[in-house]
Amino acid sequence: MKFLARFIFKLIGWKIDPQTPAGVKKCVVVVGPHTSNWDFVLGRLAFVMYGVKPKILIKKELFFPPMGWILKAMGGVPVNRKKNNNLTDYAVELFNERDELYMIFTPEGTRSYNPNWKKGFYYIALKAKVPIYIAYVDYEKKMGGFHSLFEPTGDVEKDIAYIKSVMGQFKGKYPEKGVY
Repeated sequence: MKFLARFIFKLIGWKIDPQTPAGVKKCVVVVGPHTSNWDFVLGRLAFVMYGVKPKILIKKELFFPPMGWILKAMGGVPVNRKKNNNLTDYAVELFNERDELYMIFTPEGTRSYNPNWKKGFYYIALKAKVPIYIAYVDYEKKMGGFHSLFEPTGDVEKDIAYIKSVMGQFKGKYPEKGVY
């Protein structure tokens, strides 16, 4: 699979960031800017090249055959977003059950411009006591990957402002939708 992912990246003219997640067993990964459905495809290829098997919380309505089988194979975990349940506790439980886990989030929560990020990823990292890996997709440079590891301090507004400042360096497919 790594060979195929490398081949596709080379074919479309993209590169992967040389920064690797080596030595990190568990983390929340925030990826941005998220302005296109292509971000998922590029990100998934990059994770294959890094040798990382991510988990992604996805609304359960998308898990119907054959789409559900494909999503599960790609790391999708079905969740009920309509029911009043505690996704934070569920995600923390997933971290506690595993020796290794990379849980992926797009904090904008949409492919449209959204200055008010969803903060669930942050609270999951804090409660699970895992770091946040900042990852990116940069259409201008045709590059993506892991940028840096960040330890949440508990000051949610300050920490999210910092993460936004890092992601603000990169351009989404539709830059006007990913302004930080």
